Amino acid sequence: MHPARHPVTLVLSLAAFAASASPSRAFQSTGQVVFSIDWQGPTISQPDSGLAIPITEADVLLAPGGAPAYGPLGRPAMRLSGGQLGLSRYASCVGHVAGDPCRIELDALSDGTEPLLLPPSPANHQKRRFWFSVDEYAVGIVGPPPVHAQVATEFVVGDSASDVFMDTGLPAGPLPPGVVAPDNVGAIDGDGVPGTTGFVYPGLGVIEPNPPQLPQQLPNQGDNIDALDVGNWTPFPALGAFFSLDAAFVDPLTGAPYSGSAVIESKRPGDILRVASAGSAITTYAGATQLGLDLVAGIASDDLDGLVVHENGVSGFQPSQKPYDWVPSADAPGTDMVLFSVRRGSAVIGQPDSIFGLPIEPGDILTTPLDTAQGGLSPFPGIFIAAENLGLRTQRGGAMLGDELDALELLGDPWYDCNKNGIDDAVDIANGTSVDGNNNGIPDECESPTMRFCWCTAEAAPCSNIDIDSGCANSTGVGATLATGGSSSVGADDLTISVSSMPTSVNGILFMGDDWNLPTPFKDGARCVYGSIFRYPVKSSGPTGSMTFGPGLAAFSSGWPTGTITPGSTWYFQGWYRNQSGPCGTGTNLSNAVQVDFVP
Repeated sequence: MHPARHPVTLVLSLAAFAASASPSRAFQSTGQVVFSIDWQGPTISQPDSGLAIPITEADVLLAPGGAPAYGPLGRPAMRLSGGQLGLSRYASCVGHVAGDPCRIELDALSDGTEPLLLPPSPANHQKRRFWFSVDEYAVGIVGPPPVHAQVATEFVVGDSASDVFMDTGLPAGPLPPGVVAPDNVGAIDGDGVPGTTGFVYPGLGVIEPNPPQLPQQLPNQGDNIDALDVGNWTPFPALGAFFSLDAAFVDPLTGAPYSGSAVIESKRPGDILRVASAGSAITTYAGATQLGLDLVAGIASDDLDGLVVHENGVSGFQPSQKPYDWVPSADAPGTDMVLFSVRRGSAVIGQPDSIFGLPIEPGDILTTPLDTAQGGLSPFPGIFIAAENLGLRTQRGGAMLGDELDALELLGDPWYDCNKNGIDDAVDIANGTSVDGNNNGIPDECESPTMRFCWCTAEAAPCSNIDIDSGCANSTGVGATLATGGSSSVGADDLTISVSSMPTSVNGILFMGDDWNLPTPFKDGARCVYGSIFRYPVKSSGPTGSMTFGPGLAAFSSGWPTGTITPGSTWYFQGWYRNQSGPCGTGTNLSNAVQVDFVP
């Protein structure tokens, strides 16, 4: 989604940087959301927000601050470079121009630990959800009411390619078309700020909109999420990084060839590749033909596009012969569970799948071929989840070209579950079991009145004194952290705002403004609070290096005729303190900031 920010008169000139705002939400799932973007978008060659390294289409990226957040946001941070994935051309491609294929594109990604899917059974109630992305040409199928963010709504405004979507509730596969009403819901946004659809959900720091263009104009206006995983990517996945690379054949929709990163590494675009450790050699984990690919038009004629892997711990690849033989038993460890999609233009598209005998589509979630001894109908992949159940269009359903599923992930537990009901918040909202009156992706029953933002990423730090979880680093080596306690009730007036991790025995203040903007380097820190400014009295950080303001913040503000805190008002707060021995030598620094929406 993209913002429509009003102009703000600033005391200082602002750098073009975006701050992340972290809502109060319950993270029930663990792991890092990592992703890649394709070579056509404007973020390519821009410095990442962690170390200011130019971003490429081969890099594994994180949202600025480490996790998806409400925007405006800075650029993504680099978790792993394409060089750490063993790509031979990576070093020569760093800094290459956006829209110019450098043949290093990462096409799919997994850490090999996605949760096992269990066979249908009353005892096997699963909370799992499929997360997926699409490209800018995916139109989607409008889901049932209530109205919610989905591929179909985001396509209209050009935001679908930068977002991540999830299913809204599927029975256990394999599923042919029509088992459930076509539907999906936005899980993660591109930039994390409201667009013209009115919906907002946590973002990754990429650029949108990215409207479809025929003929293509390069670079694209926005970014496309190309690979996706949720796992432990610090410092490197324990089982290695599993991925695929890009084909070189022609996209039948745009008429342009894909980037051809696979052939450069002497691999097939239908192979699942693996790097055991950072910088080690690329090996083939599962060959294209083991997945039922490259059987129609020969070598490199199919492109694996989305990927889920649960590695069974046995050396090599043990392909599934039938769904759920990946579940271990007392006698066997089970096979390797692999689910995937194929890219538009792959020769296998339109061929009969091995489970239902249906034409394969670029929006289907596929699995390895069903063995003929188990009733397999073809040598090709089996449809595990038909695209229609995900709210994606297909040729078999009457579309000229089917929507493409671009990236794929499987989560076992809810990611955002603020009401702790075991169901993702976005699904609660999409299904109508929770109300989201302000369209911000958070069920109203657990809405938080405070929201922290203004983190010190690489672009905001005045002298490389980065601290992506706080204000900019001070002489203690970390940044000052602003946090809230109590409530936002004006009547109770029990809100407290504390600033910690400052040097000891220094003076500081809390200041309040009625507007905010993007972080701007200011002294040793980054400033985000603007507009009409009001200052609370000076305090000392004392022996603990901390200071607390409130309760009584609203009552104190009544002495400011134009700065009185009233029910329904929104104010922004930030801490300022002295630091004579700070890293930048200016003598002062700031904390992160917080937005507070006051209620009666």
